Amino acid sequence: MSVHISAKKGEIAKTVLMPGDPLRAKYIADNFLTDAKLVSQTRNIYFYTGNYKGKEITVGASGMGFPSIGIYSFELFTEYEVETIIRIGTCGAYSTDLKLFDILNVENAASESTYAKFAWGIEEDAISNQGNAFDKINETAKELGLEAKATNIHSSDIFYRKDPAVPEIALRHNCPAVEMEAFALFANAKHLGKNAATILTVSDIIPTHEQISADQREQALRTMMELSLETAIKY
Repeated sequence: MSVHISAKKGEIAKTVLMPGDPLRAKYIADNFLTDAKLVSQTRNIYFYTGNYKGKEITVGASGMGFPSIGIYSFELFTEYEVETIIRIGTCGAYSTDLKLFDILNVENAASESTYAKFAWGIEEDAISNQGNAFDKINETAKELGLEAKATNIHSSDIFYRKDPAVPEIALRHNCPAVEMEAFALFANAKHLGKNAATILTVSDIIPTHEQISADQREQALRTMMELSLETAIKY
């Protein structure tokens, strides 16, 4: 048991999939895992551990933003000896070069955030995926006949902005889309020597205001979920 996760030691698998939404964690557990057990529900952040094709996997929510995923991923890595975390989430595209439902395998996360600097003394404003999860995702996508685009991502503290222009940091690091968690996850993993990756589905095209409808969302995200699960069983 850690400060924010009530699972007992041994109830969290070495590989964890982390959607942002607690109900998405429940959806994955209900639809993909066998013998799934709810091992933590502190603050209604659900963690389930079960089996996928004979491999023990935990799926648990990260919440939104750097502070939230920063806390949960750190406690998973340090208190539960987790080796690999794969974030699975959605992103908004800055460019119409990306399309709704595109799947992105995040290569680098760039951010204006001071999270990495003040937490771990990491001065860089772009942090790469950590360990071998990124490569395993690419391998798995090829095996499944999927295109997972290797992409830099803008990880932002800010959802609503006064200035609608694409932020300078996103232009400088060639980030065609934005989300809110990968940078902190990669920073924690870099500091602790762990594996971390992020798979995203494009849910919004910011310039055109296109978005995946509520009815389409669960089915649209299933491809990303399956890719992460098939990757996880390789550990």
